Amino acid sequence: MDDMTERVPGRTSWVTGISAITLFAEDLNTSKQFYQRVFDVPVHYEDENSAVFLFGQVMINVLATTSVDDLIAPAVMASRGAGARQVYTLPVDNVDALCVELTRRGVELLNGPVDRPWGVRTASFLDPAGHIWELATRR
Repeated sequence: MDDMTERVPGRTSWVTGISAITLFAEDLNTSKQFYQRVFDVPVHYEDENSAVFLFGQVMINVLATTSVDDLIAPAVMASRGAGARQVYTLPVDNVDALCVELTRRGVELLNGPVDRPWGVRTASFLDPAGHIWELATRR
């Protein structure tokens, strides 16, 4: 086994967590302002092509679509209109109260709050680039 696949005692995978998620945005400035206003987090790092926010220990890197090819080539970026392909879930203490606050901040909910059969109350919304964020509270 090489270093990447060598098993650690007590662990069944080499995966230890997610350190960063990169989201593509056609309008970096609008997305950056949205993240600051809606999530109430400061910019951790930025340059002309990206703005990075810390969500706990995970970096959310909002990357201008003009820089995507440098990151993913030869893969191709899907258009925003191609449809949703992921949902990012954030655990919160009170979905209903946070939805009231987000609505006050100008966020339009896609759905919810709604009780899900798996014991979670959720609500979802889009960021300016079309990424879906879900808020979730255990019932």
